[in-house]
Amino acid sequence: MTGRPASSARMRGTRLSRSNPGPASIVIDTREQEPYSFDSRLVAAVRRALPAGDYSVEGLEERVAVERKTLDDFVSTVIHARHRFRQELRRLTEYRAACVVVEAGVADVLLRRYRGEAHPNAVLGNALSIIFDFGVPVFFCGNRQAACQFVQAYLLAAHSRWGV
Repeated sequence: MTGRPASSARMRGTRLSRSNPGPASIVIDTREQEPYSFDSRLVAAVRRALPAGDYSVEGLEERVAVERKTLDDFVSTVIHARHRFRQELRRLTEYRAACVVVEAGVADVLLRRYRGEAHPNAVLGNALSIIFDFGVPVFFCGNRQAACQFVQAYLLAAHSRWGV
């Protein structure tokens, strides 16, 4: 990614795809306790229960999902709530596009910037297990703001490809 500003077409919300499915609405799961605030010039946000994940695109709720995790939550989930989380991951394997977004960088894992005694190798090993065993990518996005931008871009890309 270069440091250049986004094109003016994207800044105005014009889709750069052949299908032009109309304006996107991001669905935020009702259980999401600290939801992201998306750019209202690009997307609308609605809250309702999702079958899986924390974020999706209206009309694609059973095909596109993003599971958001803080670093503390990710570590706790993959170490202590592994069985429950694996059930969620099994649901996500049925989706056309699904991912886990962590609001931290790999360096934060290596430097143990999380609560608990889990070894960084165990945390990274579990992230790799999610990727290889379930085929669900895990994106370490650096921080909450970067993760929010990534989720918005991910969902807009899904909408432009498969939107209804």
